[in-house]
Amino acid sequence: MARVIAIANQKGGVGKTTTAVNLGASLAISEQRTLVIDSDPQANSTSSLGFQKDPARRTLYQALILGEPLERIAIQTKVESLDLVPSDKSLVGATVELVPVEDREYRLKEAIRPVLEKYSYILVDCPPSLDLLTINGLACADSVIVPIQCEYLALEGVSELLDTLMRIRRTINPSLTIEGILLTMCDDRTTLSKQVAADLRSFFGPQVFETVIPRNVRLAEAPSHGVPAVFYDIHSKGAESYIQLAKEVIANAQKRLGQGPERPDSGARAAAAAAGSTAADGTRSGSSGGSSTSPD
Repeated sequence: MARVIAIANQKGGVGKTTTAVNLGASLAISEQRTLVIDSDPQANSTSSLGFQKDPARRTLYQALILGEPLERIAIQTKVESLDLVPSDKSLVGATVELVPVEDREYRLKEAIRPVLEKYSYILVDCPPSLDLLTINGLACADSVIVPIQCEYLALEGVSELLDTLMRIRRTINPSLTIEGILLTMCDDRTTLSKQVAADLRSFFGPQVFETVIPRNVRLAEAPSHGVPAVFYDIHSKGAESYIQLAKEVIANAQKRLGQGPERPDSGARAAAAAAGSTAADGTRSGSSGGSSTSPD
């Protein structure tokens, strides 16, 4: 049965789409049949996997609003063992149309249920907001990957996101866990990146993935060619990092199967408070550094 992993952070430009596409491809080449669900109306995962805008193509909108089976909507990508449920701008309307619907938080969970046996992993690329699309992604997920850019301003929304995760665990999805916090766009040449990475590891401990995604030109170029970085330049640092991340995710799953259910996120509350104190400490210390973000 598939493990459903949401990739979420309400802050934009932190690498959610890059992670969904490249982690999905890396899992697929590791012989793990994977489905990427693009739940962002910007449809960046869809275009990054080589599918341009097509008004005739069925998307996640049809599954959420019209109840069409995901099997009819999912399409095979250029990567063997990697399928995609595409998105388009019509998903913007879904956030409004879902409001009066009964059990609106569970629409994606119900849509996913029939295909769980078909895949090893299902990755949900959530939009950069905490709207109904993100809530649906978190409601259907077994766990969540939180990409955090290695820059000071990226830390400020972490406590709010973790508070939201805890509320969802209390009310909608009690089994939701943190798969891991992923450091992205890290530049080892700058003191700021090193400091942010050290602070996050200090506060979140083992919940931070060992793998760090570097700031890499090849990762930025690959979407324009409609392929994941592992097929654009497998020897690039970005591609190698996502291959390593996939190994880490698979190893965590194997440990989970061998040791029973995953431990609860006992450190989540402390982590949320710590994220807030990190921001406060950074303000007091007067840390400064240039900030540049790239689109998800």
